[in-house]
Amino acid sequence: MSYLSNTITVTGTAQRQAWLDRVLPPVEEVRPGLWSIPTVFPDNPLRYVLSYALRHGSGVALVDTGWPCEDAWDGLVAGLGEAGWEISDVRAVLVTHGHADHFGLARRIREVTGAWIAMHEADAHLEAEFSGPQTFLRADNAWLARRGGQSGDLTVIRQPRPEMFEHFHVRPDRFLADGERPLGPGSALSAIWTPGHTPGHVCFFDSERNLMLTGDHVLPRITPNISPAPGVEDDVLGEYLASLLLLDGYDDAEVLPAHEYRFRGLAQRIRDLRQHHDVRLSEVTDVIGAEPGADTVAVTAGLHWSRPWSQMQGMPRRFAIGEAYAHLVHLERTGHIVNKGTDVDSWYLAGEGRPGPA
Repeated sequence: MSYLSNTITVTGTAQRQAWLDRVLPPVEEVRPGLWSIPTVFPDNPLRYVLSYALRHGSGVALVDTGWPCEDAWDGLVAGLGEAGWEISDVRAVLVTHGHADHFGLARRIREVTGAWIAMHEADAHLEAEFSGPQTFLRADNAWLARRGGQSGDLTVIRQPRPEMFEHFHVRPDRFLADGERPLGPGSALSAIWTPGHTPGHVCFFDSERNLMLTGDHVLPRITPNISPAPGVEDDVLGEYLASLLLLDGYDDAEVLPAHEYRFRGLAQRIRDLRQHHDVRLSEVTDVIGAEPGADTVAVTAGLHWSRPWSQMQGMPRRFAIGEAYAHLVHLERTGHIVNKGTDVDSWYLAGEGRPGPA
């Protein structure tokens, strides 16, 4: 993820102050019948996940749940209590996308409450491809080797937590579809399929309250990491750029992201994000022009990041390689570069040269 300056209007002022103070923000009733509930995201620079509880029937529905750990569970239970609910009142869990900080507590919630879980079919299928931590690590190591990763890169990137892996799998009871109203035909909440950050990422628009719940698709301060999972060959950056435009007509809605704080100014934020990727695509092209035949890791090391490449260890380095690769694939699919490598990537400029605006 990268940092951006922008011209949004912060509406979650208490959330932003908590972010600046490096503390957990308060539980807030954003609108009558809809609460923002933060849960801790340990050992991660994002610090917390914002779950949203919506009145649903005789109980509540949750949009995202938080990371699978006791502190997050305790925070969710306590947050629901502040809103006047018990964990047993949860009737449904709507998952914006298949990352563990968003669905990690879903299975436990279902076991305790009997609530049903819904996520997009694309993420459910992708997440089910890996039967255990070793299967995923083998696939990820092979992917990194293809990108040009050496044994030293694998050492600094790998941070397996096998004991956590069982929580990273959940079988949804329902699949979310683009345009549907997952809480029933009379509900004001509709799903918008926004692939890119993951293949099955979904945003939710609440027409009654004029709120857009964006998950990780649009965040107020940083750019979501756009990086393909092992085995995914799609142009995920192209999908993300196209998905951003799907929200362009909701500029008057207040944005409720899964991290950081609420804001207004969605159209400007979308323009900022697209401009960021335009700049990054040009930067990638410049690196290849200066170093023809560079592999993906070498291209990544040549880009500007929020911290020096030598200081990026563990998963931040893996995310950076994935993000650079997503830009490389997009440039390849749009005819600006070619990959002449067989076992290892080897990137060269093509006839069309420098890309135009996204």
